[in-house]
Amino acid sequence: MGLNERRKIKELQEETLPGRVQEIEEICGKAISYEVDWDSLADDSEGLNFLDNLSCHRLNMALRTICIDDLGREAVQEGLQLIKLKNVKDRSEMHISLENGVLEMHCAYALRTDGMFSDNEIRDVLLQKL
Repeated sequence: MGLNERRKIKELQEETLPGRVQEIEEICGKAISYEVDWDSLADDSEGLNFLDNLSCHRLNMALRTICIDDLGREAVQEGLQLIKLKNVKDRSEMHISLENGVLEMHCAYALRTDGMFSDNEIRDVLLQKL
């Protein structure tokens, strides 16, 4: 892992992700933490550059469509406890699930929009399990 990757990880850990957690709290009334598999991103500067937009932003967009009323906000507050993100190398390894309050997304961040789950896909997984 080079200096640029370490700088980007530090920015994500100290600025970007805390900002996204705050945004989630504004959307649904509860702060929900991120757990990122940094080792999966260590050698992928392209992936690091797209993690926020392809996962965090998309998730927040999905949450906005769910948390349109008290029922939606309560469902998210009770059913979503943690968000786990992992980088994978290609689409065949991509995975999204919500089990026991943990939303897990394995995305191929370096593939940009080809390696992400859409807002609608994230929303559908959440709606099925909340």
